[in-house]
Amino acid sequence: MNKKKSLSLPIAQAWAAAFLFACSTPLSKILLGDIDPIPLAAFLYLGSGVGALLLRLLMKTRHPLQQTEAKLTRNDLPWLIGAISFGGVLAPIALLSGLRITPASTASVLLNFEGVATALIAAVIFKEAVGQRVTLSIILITLASIGLSFEGGQWGFSPGVLLILLATISWGLDNNFTRNISERNPLDIVLVKGLGAGIFSLILTLILGKPLPNLSHILIASTLGAISYGLSIALIILAMRGLGSARAYAWFGSAPFIALILSLLIFNEKPPISLWIALPLMLAGAWLMATEHHSHLHVHEPIVHEHAHTHPDLHHSHAHADLDPTQPITHSHIHAHEALEHEHEHTPDIHHRHVHAK
Repeated sequence: MNKKKSLSLPIAQAWAAAFLFACSTPLSKILLGDIDPIPLAAFLYLGSGVGALLLRLLMKTRHPLQQTEAKLTRNDLPWLIGAISFGGVLAPIALLSGLRITPASTASVLLNFEGVATALIAAVIFKEAVGQRVTLSIILITLASIGLSFEGGQWGFSPGVLLILLATISWGLDNNFTRNISERNPLDIVLVKGLGAGIFSLILTLILGKPLPNLSHILIASTLGAISYGLSIALIILAMRGLGSARAYAWFGSAPFIALILSLLIFNEKPPISLWIALPLMLAGAWLMATEHHSHLHVHEPIVHEHAHTHPDLHHSHAHADLDPTQPITHSHIHAHEALEHEHEHTPDIHHRHVHAK
C-alpha cells in the first residue's frame, strides 16, 4: 500500500507533463493563424528558457546550500550546440510550418515517429542496444506514418507531413545529443537550449524580415512555451525521481494521443480514413516501446564521474561520513564506481551503455 502511494505522485507528474506537452500542438496551430512559424518558434523556446530560469531560481532559494545536480561543463558544449541546432531551431520551425498546412490530428499521430527516430539514431549512430520489441515497434510506427501519406485516394507524402517527419527526426537527434549530457542538471540544459534556440530563431526572424507578433501574442506564445515545454520538462524530471527515466517516459509517451484527442475536440476535425488505419498501429508500437523489459548479467567497468544520484541504490554504495546510510538522499558530487558484475532489469541509462553481443 505504501509503495502504491509512493508511486502515485510521480505517475501523476508524468501524466501532467504529457498533458501539458500535448496541449502545445493544437494551441500552436491556433497561434499560427496570427504568427509566422519562425517567430512563434522563437517565443515558444524563449518562454521555455525563461520558465526554466525562474524555476531554477526558485529551487535555489528553497535549497541554497544543497547541490543535487551536476553542473554543465565546457566539454558539454558540442552536444549542447547540436541539441540547440536540431531540437531547438530546426525541429520547431519544421513542425510549426508543417502544422500550418496539416490537420492537427494527423500531426499529433505523426509525432509518435520521434520515438522511432530516437531509437534508430541511438542504435545506428550511438550503438545503443535495441531489442526485438523496440524493433517491432519501429516497424509498426513506420508503417503507420506511411499510412498517413494516403490522401485523396492516392499515395504521396504531402509537404506538411514531410515537414512534421523532419521535426521528429530532428528531435530524435536532439534526444541522443542530450543523452550524452544527461548527467548534468536537466533544468540548466532546458534553460540553455530554450534561450539559445529562442534567441537564434528571433535573430533569424529579423534577418528574413518576418513580421513580429504584437505584444499580446508574444505573451501568449511565451506562456505556452513556459508551460507546455518548460513546466512539462520540469514535471517529467520530478517524475523521473520516483519512477526512473524509462517508466517516466513510458507514461510521457501518451502525449501524442492526448494531442490527437484535443485536436479533434478543439478543431472539430473529421478524421481521414488513413488516420483510423494508422492509429492502431501507432498505439501498438507505442505500447511495445513503453513495455520493453531488458535484463541480463552485465559488467560495469570502473569509472569516475558526476551526476545526481540517490543513496542507497544498486550502483551507489560509497559511504558518506555525514549521512545516515539508511535514509534515502539525492545529491551530486564526483564519485568512483568500482568494477561490478550483476543482473537486474535496466535501460540504456548513464550506467548501462554497455555493448551487447550480436
